[in-house]
Amino acid sequence: MNFNFLSPVSDAVLAHSELLHRQALGRQFKIHSEQNGIPDLDGINIAIIGVSENRNDINYIGTSLDFQDIRKALYSLFPGNWFTQIADLGDILPGDSVEDTYFALKTAVSVLVEKQIIPIIIGGSHDLTYAIYRAYDNIQPMVNIVSVDTNFDLGDSQQPIKNNSYLGKIILDQPFNLFNYATIGYQTFFNPQEEIDLMDKLFFEAYRLGDVSKNINVVEPVMRDANIVGVDLKAIKASEVGLKQSYSPNGLDGKEVCAITRYAGISNKVSSFGIYEYKNSKDDDVTEMLIAQMIWYFIEGVNCRVQDDDFRNETQFQKYNVMVDDEDLIFYKSLKTGRWWIEIPFLPNVNNKLKKHTLLPCMHSDYLDATNGTIPDRWYKAYKKNSF
Repeated sequence: MNFNFLSPVSDAVLAHSELLHRQALGRQFKIHSEQNGIPDLDGINIAIIGVSENRNDINYIGTSLDFQDIRKALYSLFPGNWFTQIADLGDILPGDSVEDTYFALKTAVSVLVEKQIIPIIIGGSHDLTYAIYRAYDNIQPMVNIVSVDTNFDLGDSQQPIKNNSYLGKIILDQPFNLFNYATIGYQTFFNPQEEIDLMDKLFFEAYRLGDVSKNINVVEPVMRDANIVGVDLKAIKASEVGLKQSYSPNGLDGKEVCAITRYAGISNKVSSFGIYEYKNSKDDDVTEMLIAQMIWYFIEGVNCRVQDDDFRNETQFQKYNVMVDDEDLIFYKSLKTGRWWIEIPFLPNVNNKLKKHTLLPCMHSDYLDATNGTIPDRWYKAYKKNSF
C-alpha cells in the first residue's frame, strides 16, 4: 500500500530525538523521515499518525495544527517492559477538501487495521472519528465506538458534518454498521435534553463524569467491548491543560484520563485509538506532556493484553446462571483474569448482524446485582438493540 499522502516527521523533532537517552522512545520508534521514507511495517504492532485537519471544528478560524511538541514529549518518555514494535508514520495534512482528508485517513486506518496494526490518531477535530468508522466498512459487520467526551456530538444530522454532530452522521449514513456507542465522562449541562433522550431511546450508553470519577472501574467493561476509542481533550478539566486548551473547570483529571486510556489499551477488541481537539500553543508544555502520557498508557495497556475469552474450553471459565424476572441470565468468569461476561440471548427470528456476538463484558457487581433481582443495565440495552 502506498502511503504517499503521509508527511514525514519534521527534522526538528528528529534532531531533538538524537539528543535523548538511548533507551527513550524516540530512539526506539521506527520513524517516517524525509531521508529514509516510510518504515517497513513488517512486525509493527502500533502506528502513530497525526491528522492536522480541523476545518469542521465549529470554532474554526483558520488556525493550522502541528504535532511537533507532542512528539517531543512522547519521544522523551521511557518505555515500559514492552514487546510491541511502534512506528511513527508522520502526518496527514489537510487535503484540498475535508473529504480528501477523510479519504486519506480512512485509507490509512483500513490498511493498518487489516494488517492488525493499531493506529493511534492525534487530531484534529473530533469529526475525524467518522472517517475512522467508515474505515471498518469492509472489515467487520458491526462496530462499537467509545468516546471520552463532555458531549454526545449528535447534533443536527441534516446539516454538514461538524465536530459537534459527527455521531448523527454515523447513525444515519449507510452502511449501518454501528451497534453500540458509549460516552464516558459526559456533563449534563453541555447536552440538550433531546440528545440525552435520544441516547436513551437508541439504547446507547452514557456515563456521567461524577459516576466515572467515583468508580473508574465502570470504564473497563465498556472499553473491553469497544473497537474504536476516541478521547476529546475537552473532557479534561481546565486545570490539567494549558490555557488555550482549557474548556471547563470540571472534567477528568490527568490520572483519571490516563487510567481510561490504559483500559482502552488492555481491551483485546480495541483496534484504533484517537486523541482529538488538540490546539497547539507556544506557551503550553503541559497539554503536550499529558497527551504523551495518555499515549504511553494506551501502549502500556496493549502490552498487558491477555486472551481470556475462549469460552469453548470449559476449564478456562466458571459459568453462573441467575434467574431474574423470568430471564435466565448466564454469566461467565475468566479463571485467568477474573473478568466477567454476560450472555445476550440469541434471537433466531431477528435479521441482524450480531448473531455471533453473544457475550457482553460486564463487572462482578453486575452479577451481584442480578443475584439481588436487578437486571444489569448493559445487558438490557444490548438485548434491546439486538431485538431491532
